[in-house]
Amino acid sequence: MNPSRRHFLFVAGAFAAGFGGLRRLMAAEGSLGSTWLDDAEQSRAGYGPLLDGEHFDLPRGFRATVISRTGEKMDDGFLLPGLPDGMAAFPGPEGRALVVRNHELQPDHARIGPFGRDNALLERLPADRIYDRGHGISPAQGGTTTFVFNTRTQKIERQFLSLAGTLRNCAGGPTPWGSWLSCEEDVSKAAQPGSPPGGLERHHGYVFEVPATYEPALAAPIPITGMGRFYHEAVAVDPRTGVVYLTEDRPDGLLYRYIPDTPGRLHEGGKLQALMVVGEASLDTRNWGGGRTIRVGEPLTVGWITLEDIDSPQDDLRHRGFEQGAARFARAEGMWHGNDSVYFCCTNGGRAKRGQVWRLTPGGGGDGDAADRLELFAEPNDSSIMNMCDNVTVAPWGDLIICEDGTSVNRILGVTPRGEVYTLARMKSGNSELAGATFTPDGTTLLVNMQQAGLTLAITGPWKRA
Repeated sequence: MNPSRRHFLFVAGAFAAGFGGLRRLMAAEGSLGSTWLDDAEQSRAGYGPLLDGEHFDLPRGFRATVISRTGEKMDDGFLLPGLPDGMAAFPGPEGRALVVRNHELQPDHARIGPFGRDNALLERLPADRIYDRGHGISPAQGGTTTFVFNTRTQKIERQFLSLAGTLRNCAGGPTPWGSWLSCEEDVSKAAQPGSPPGGLERHHGYVFEVPATYEPALAAPIPITGMGRFYHEAVAVDPRTGVVYLTEDRPDGLLYRYIPDTPGRLHEGGKLQALMVVGEASLDTRNWGGGRTIRVGEPLTVGWITLEDIDSPQDDLRHRGFEQGAARFARAEGMWHGNDSVYFCCTNGGRAKRGQVWRLTPGGGGDGDAADRLELFAEPNDSSIMNMCDNVTVAPWGDLIICEDGTSVNRILGVTPRGEVYTLARMKSGNSELAGATFTPDGTTLLVNMQQAGLTLAITGPWKRA
């Protein structure tokens, strides 16, 4: 049979069978992935075929507008840093959106950092508002900026530095109490005594909390040490329990949760744990071969292992956790809470290393709770369907919105609750990572970053409603 015809019949049968049938037919086909939609199906599940645009090809009725560019002078006098990454939008006064945005910068990124040529603006920062000043010679350039966005005018009304002196602030996640948790994807250590001038003053690899504010303000740069020191990527907070889930961007990373002693007061301490699959100690979930294959939709019962020595001076937390029985994941990156679940992307998981999407459904989140459930939500193993999924958010109507970080022209994808994948936007050209997809609180605008291009864009159109 012609492969395209065979695929069409397979997809049509899956739709007729409903969600459960879709997953069963995938298994019968030997597929571990979600379903790609043709133009007609895109119109039903997504928004239809893409039309030519300036920065993105988009469906009819949609528009993408650049709202900020790296190097702009901000309202606090600093420069808008480069490499924008994860972000989230919070409700502000008079319908404004308060958006906190990460910048994935290293000390040698001074050319696109907030402090300008030769770090001349560094002296404007109070000493207690920068985490790592680099002895005044090589300050850590990463952190966050906050901007106030008016969805009626589709313009930024002000933007300012909101966290300074951190490294490679890749992703993070919003809290239910109105702050952004910014994650360092770097475990660099402070320079040893006797090292050449400059260098880092402090250890890195932590999570920092940044309140979403309307007025320009720099967050106190205090690491949440109870969340451990590792290659932090993203977080998601369960609003029912205050438990924080965390990803680790390593090819052999773990999936963590942090149970705070007092929900909402993360600096006051808590317990860091790693996910394990009940009855399958040290399960390798990557589907890279050599072990058992995890199928899409297969239910896995979850338990949690309490970790010790979480500051991990040898950067071996993931190794020790795996030896204790924790499950291993392939570069777990973006994460978001929605639909009473936590979704997270494993960028190079799957047989073809094109990416996996997982869904973790908490069963209460308390100490000793083994009722949490994990399932592999999507594993296409086909770069035409999904290629290196990274940041993820949940749309107001329940679909996942996923940013790609591949080696070709990247896309913004939608994934329905049925597992149908559609293209929402496709970059015109270049190889810029897409990151930070987040909807404004009123649901009118999808904000997204083109990282290497240093652009933040607003996408508007006839969005679906919940």
